[in-house]
Amino acid sequence: MAAAPGTVGVLGGGRMGAGIAQSFAAAGSTVVVVESGEEAAGAARERVAAGLRRAAERGKLGEEAERVLERVTVTASVDGLPAAADLVVEAVPEDAALKVRMLAAAEKAVGEGAVLATNTSSLSVTELAGALTRPERFLGLHFFNPVPASALVELVVAERTAKGTVRAALEWVRALGKQDVVVRDSPGFASSRLGVALGLEAIRMVEEGVAEPEAIDTAMSLGYRHPMGPLRLTDLVGLDVRLAIAEYLHGTLGERFAPPRLLREKVARGELGRKTGQGFYTWEE
Repeated sequence: MAAAPGTVGVLGGGRMGAGIAQSFAAAGSTVVVVESGEEAAGAARERVAAGLRRAAERGKLGEEAERVLERVTVTASVDGLPAAADLVVEAVPEDAALKVRMLAAAEKAVGEGAVLATNTSSLSVTELAGALTRPERFLGLHFFNPVPASALVELVVAERTAKGTVRAALEWVRALGKQDVVVRDSPGFASSRLGVALGLEAIRMVEEGVAEPEAIDTAMSLGYRHPMGPLRLTDLVGLDVRLAIAEYLHGTLGERFAPPRLLREKVARGELGRKTGQGFYTWEE
């Protein structure tokens, strides 16, 4: 049976980081989340706690939520990562410079045997590895939102990722009870490249008046058995996140990923999806 890593660091305590922390803690790992600022750190811990409570209510947790939460701590600095960490997962916003700074600092804070991973959904894992002294111990672990409920993790193998690093990551993903897919590092990997292409075309259809968002989503859910339509998914991911990915893919893969005008307008208005209460749908907490 696959075993979870003993100690895990998570860089960033937002929705994704908290979900990653929750998943590893539920699998038995001791987890240290890095989130600067007292208010942000408290919010990160509460996200993990709330996720654990929901999992317990649904019968998806093998222990009491409070006991699992005892394995999670939040620190204000990368320097607070335990030197004996087996794995550190970066889950900060899709800003390459920020990711590079956080990963380089984490590499200095932990031991040489630790595996570092990025949760990026589109940026080049090979380019991020260029900032590290041990690129063979680095790969992409692309989790999906919401992390605890999602069945998939995309393992992205960079040019210098060692086979042993991939083997360790595969075991850890399976210890979480998730399905892995292994892909070679390329723009957008497999999931984001296909998912963004579908989402952008759906946005263009709304922009052109082809159909309302509900109709487009229903067509894909019932006609193609997608669990949810591309516009509702865009709202869940965040329109700002989808725009950032589209701009990156536009620059690397060409015009077919050019962001639609409607997407830019919505982001400029602050209509970012579920997190702001308005995207292609109106959301209520």
